Amino acid sequence: MIIESTQPSSAIQSEKVAQTFEPGRATRSGSSYFGVAGNIGISGNTRVGESSFAVISKIGLTRNLSFRPAALVGDNTVFLVPLTVDFPQENLEITQLNVAPYIGGGIAVSTGRDSTVGALISGGVDVPLSPQVTATGGVNISFIDETDVGILLGVGYNF
Repeated sequence: MIIESTQPSSAIQSEKVAQTFEPGRATRSGSSYFGVAGNIGISGNTRVGESSFAVISKIGLTRNLSFRPAALVGDNTVFLVPLTVDFPQENLEITQLNVAPYIGGGIAVSTGRDSTVGALISGGVDVPLSPQVTATGGVNISFIDETDVGILLGVGYNF
């Protein structure tokens, strides 16, 4: 007795992977971007807690995760390196704006004479203004020597 298969013996079945890393991809909260911002220092003695110029970015890794490195430029520049969970865009009926919240954590690296590293908590919202531009606002809390708090407001070019 001969049994015939409907599939060739060399057929490869593909499996769907739940999350794949694709740096630079769009996430549930929108496009990846690169931009500039202003940091408004609230408390602390590092650049996070002091007012400064910032270079910001969002690099989508998966549908739900983003890497959001930033550099707060000035005396004793601070590098923020958070990994965030991105939530879907929500259309607020009151404002007619799509807002995309995120929250996460990582490290803050303070440069200068004592170059130190501390924990970082980061959260905020992205607001897509057009297919090319995203506004962003967030709060960063670092634990380097003491607790530093800053508000970051900026705009990025989507890629």
